[in-house]
Amino acid sequence: MSATKSASKSFFRSEKWQKYIASMKYAKYVLFHPFDGFWDLVHERRGSIAAATTYLFLFLITRVIQLMFTNFQFINVPLQYINIFEQCASLLFPFLLLCLANWSLTTLFDGKGRFSDIYMAMCYALVPYTLIQLPLVFVSNIIAFDEAAFYTVLMSVSTAWCVFLVFIGLMQVHDYTPGKTVIFLIATVLGLLIIIFLLLVFLSLLSDALSYFISLYREIAFRLY
Repeated sequence: MSATKSASKSFFRSEKWQKYIASMKYAKYVLFHPFDGFWDLVHERRGSIAAATTYLFLFLITRVIQLMFTNFQFINVPLQYINIFEQCASLLFPFLLLCLANWSLTTLFDGKGRFSDIYMAMCYALVPYTLIQLPLVFVSNIIAFDEAAFYTVLMSVSTAWCVFLVFIGLMQVHDYTPGKTVIFLIATVLGLLIIIFLLLVFLSLLSDALSYFISLYREIAFRLY
C-alpha cells in the first residue's frame, strides 16, 4: 500500500504532470490574451496535446450534459432517443475533419502550422463553450421562460467567443494577416465539404463492393450445395 502511495506521489510530482497542469492553466491566459496566448501556445510550447485533448473531452461531455439536463423550455430533445456515443461522434468527427482540412491547405496558403498545432489551437478555442454553457445547464432549471433572454445572450456569447478564438488561433498558428485568415477559413470549409463528399463516395463504393461479393458468395454457395 505504501509503495502505491509513493508511486502516486512521485507521479504527481513528476515533470510531465507539472507540465500538463501548467498547460491546462495556460488556457486562462489564452482566453483573455488570445494574440499572445496562441502564439506562445504553439511557438513557445506553452500548450500540450494532453491538455488540448482534455479540453476537447470536456467540450463533448458538456454537450451531452446539455442535451440531457437542460430544462425542456430551452431545449426540446427526446431523451429516450439520445445516444451518447452518437452525439459525441457527431461533434468529434467533423472537428477532426476540420483540423485535417485546415492542415491539408497549409502548403497551398504558405501556412506554418503543423497538424498538432492546429489541433491544439482549435481545442483551446473550445474552452469558453465549457466555461459558460455547463453552468447554463443549472441556470436553465432555476429561471423562468420569461427570463430566456439572459440564457440566450450567454449562449450566443459563448459561441461568438469560440469562433473569435478559432479565428485568432489559426491566424497566429499560421502567421497570417486577418484578411488572409478569412480567405483561409473559407477555403478550409470548402476543403471540409470536399473531404466529406469523397468519404461518402468511398463508403458508397465500399458498400456496393461488399454487396457484390456477398451476393457472389451466396450464388456460388447456392450452386455448389
